[in-house]
Amino acid sequence: MKAVSIHNNQSIPVKSIPDLSYTEFLEANTSLVINDRENHCVNYFGFPFEDGIRLVCCIANDHDHLIHISSTLLNIDREYPSFSSLHLSFEKFEREIHENFGIKYLDHPWLKPVRFPFNQYDTANTIANYPFFQVSGEEIHEVGVGPIHAGVIEPGHFRFSCNGEQILHMEIQLGYQHRGIEYLLLEKKKLLQRTTIAESIAGDTVAGHTTAFINLFESLSGFKATEDLRFSRMLALELERIAMHTADLSALCTDIAYQLGSAVYGRLRTPIINFLQVWCGNRLAKGLLRPGMTHFPFTQALAEKLNAVLDSFEPDFIEMSKKLFSLPSALSRFEKTGVVSEEQLLEMGCVGMAARMYGVSRDVRFSHPHDLYSDIQHELIIKHHGDVYSRAQIRKQEIIQSIAFIREMLKSIPEPKEAGEDLQPMGKNMLALSLVEGWRGEICHCAITDSSGELEVYKVKDPSFHNWLALAMSVRNNEISDFPICNKSFNLSYCGHDL
Repeated sequence: MKAVSIHNNQSIPVKSIPDLSYTEFLEANTSLVINDRENHCVNYFGFPFEDGIRLVCCIANDHDHLIHISSTLLNIDREYPSFSSLHLSFEKFEREIHENFGIKYLDHPWLKPVRFPFNQYDTANTIANYPFFQVSGEEIHEVGVGPIHAGVIEPGHFRFSCNGEQILHMEIQLGYQHRGIEYLLLEKKKLLQRTTIAESIAGDTVAGHTTAFINLFESLSGFKATEDLRFSRMLALELERIAMHTADLSALCTDIAYQLGSAVYGRLRTPIINFLQVWCGNRLAKGLLRPGMTHFPFTQALAEKLNAVLDSFEPDFIEMSKKLFSLPSALSRFEKTGVVSEEQLLEMGCVGMAARMYGVSRDVRFSHPHDLYSDIQHELIIKHHGDVYSRAQIRKQEIIQSIAFIREMLKSIPEPKEAGEDLQPMGKNMLALSLVEGWRGEICHCAITDSSGELEVYKVKDPSFHNWLALAMSVRNNEISDFPICNKSFNLSYCGHDL
């Protein structure tokens, strides 16, 4: 047996994971991705084990709704052939393993730094000596943007190699900020502390990362969430999706100087996040979702308020969207700008909107459903041009779809259950994995417990980890003035990447 297969939010004994030789491990995992486009890597990480480094690889099959998990033990003094030389989608996972533990790869295409963490293996590796790719030529010039940006935005540096106005290559340098999220999740022992940390992984994806954390911990504790808890989690996720997609449409309008769209979409986001404040006291949904319980059960009175918010939001949103997507000056900026092909998306292992913009059907709500998503017939919104227009269209259609989900949910509100007993202690020597479709795409949290039932490993993966390279590819052969709308059309997370 080359792997053990599990479902989303399932816990298994660590000893049930096949321990392969590295050659078997490489062949088994790369062949899954190379031979079937339904497979992709959702997490691949290492941790110290005995005298070496234990690697765990998790490959999800979106058709069979399974995640295939295998492991191997590496000797830090040896060199190994890379997964990335066979399939590019593994390249950032292997760069992180190299950065954290010093594992040497014989044929990785480029072992450049990922994050510059405080506990990296090579402390001489600093952000000041980042190895930028360079393009040479008499008419080639470089343009640097960031890490300090003109707007209120997190730090990240973009370096363009240009021939006149044409972008030949863009290098994205991240790693400017670290809160030690994964380390803190191990260090802190109280569940409330850990939940608060999970809420802070990415401030615009509170519901997404908190739901992944909660589902993982409930799995490790053998707790089955009641319908009212699953209702709250799905509702929070869909409200977060509406709010952030609407904000991004506003930002796209700003970048093409369409002031009406910028103002109207910006105004429409406000009542959505204000409703979250009415529900739980926080516009980002902090404090709303908790393992095994909730302090803010959803009520019929809240349903009436939310229906009123949606009744006001929906017609204005539809009218504004009709104007935007029929405006020649907007379409001239959106269409055929920032194109990434289906072949490239599969090669890079992209997820979420970035995958669905060109025919790649990746959506956890459909492929690995959790909470109440198992009870709905979710239809994926797929586009086939891979440009800014496709990414904007996905946002528009997903907002309308989310509103329909919520209206249906509000017809039957589960009765709140009384808070039960605290979660049971986590299982000993167990592995659990949780996938959630955040508004950007696939979030993955993975944890391993030790022989006393305490956390030994906690691994967070934001969808941006997969998709930053797609942004770099999208701007090639575009004019440098198109970078802002390409960037906003992905709107990837800096803090979700840097952790």
